[in-house]
Amino acid sequence: MEKVRIGILGLGAISGIYLKNLTGLFKEVEVIGVYDLVPEKTEQAQKEYGIHRAYTSMEEMLQDEEVEIVLNLTRPFEHYATTKAALLAGKHVYSEKPLAATLEEGKELVALAREKGLLLAGAPDTFMGAAIQTCRKLIDDGFIGRPIGATAQMICHGHESWHPAPAFYYQYGGGPMMDMGPYYMTALVNLLGGVKGLTGLTAKSFETRTITSEPQCGTVIPVEVPTHVNGILQFVNGAVATVTTTFDVYYDRQDKLEIYGTQGTLRIPDPNCFGGSITLLRPEDGSFKEIPLVFDYQENSRGLGVADMAKALRTGRACRADCSQTLHVLEIMTAFEKSSREGRYLELETTYERGPAMAHNPVRGILD
Repeated sequence: MEKVRIGILGLGAISGIYLKNLTGLFKEVEVIGVYDLVPEKTEQAQKEYGIHRAYTSMEEMLQDEEVEIVLNLTRPFEHYATTKAALLAGKHVYSEKPLAATLEEGKELVALAREKGLLLAGAPDTFMGAAIQTCRKLIDDGFIGRPIGATAQMICHGHESWHPAPAFYYQYGGGPMMDMGPYYMTALVNLLGGVKGLTGLTAKSFETRTITSEPQCGTVIPVEVPTHVNGILQFVNGAVATVTTTFDVYYDRQDKLEIYGTQGTLRIPDPNCFGGSITLLRPEDGSFKEIPLVFDYQENSRGLGVADMAKALRTGRACRADCSQTLHVLEIMTAFEKSSREGRYLELETTYERGPAMAHNPVRGILD
């Protein structure tokens, strides 16, 4: 297959793993250019990864007729404007999570992409990795019986202790649900299907945060968004899940994701990762047993969704991280705060149907 040419917009902390994988791992794509608002980042990425073009502006990238897909790695509150600009320029777009900061923005982007006949997809792509795909096979093959419930928890005390520029996590488009929720909500809808409705309660426990990481150590930043989110999801299939994401709690582990069925319980590894340890409890066993991973992509394979999108572009099939998924996840995440504010159960506007599972052991390429 002819490689799909990619331009990368934004070169922040997450860009390193994308650049590494898209230039050295996935055969479906070719990164032909990069751009960041900080010229030094653009020059460094071009030099380190042997990329042909270092653009001097976003407009220059969007005017490059050779760029087919724009990989949008800008900050969350910039996703709407930058993705819209790329779509208007006739580019397919794969965006880091979330799709946008509000449901209204997300719906506008999806409508624009469909109007122009362009692909729009986005992170996270961890659900395509070995762990979630193995869990999906276990569920689809009946190892836990009929799914009846789930628990999802992301617990930490924020990112200001390690991230070099953490202020955006507490600004419009940020918070624990919008930052880490995409991994958990995407995993849940891929394992259990679409969400019918939800209730939520949110809180902002601290008005300010103090950065303790370098180079901004000691800087005090305002908190503009909820930093503790609790909710209950009702899935179309009848399953009910409890959800917690927080930047306010000290705890000895960050992730918990479990699926409960009529015949067993499945413990799923961190959905922010591609691999990890899966354990299954069935009543005849009496204890959790580790299940081997039966799919490829156990290591950090960010960019897998971009490669899948490239294959979809060349073959005409749907991409697995399509905007129907990212929009549904966006509505779930933003509905928690809306439910809390309005004090009521919300039925969701968007719907989602699970696409096909990954091909067994694709071995470094998207085979189907």
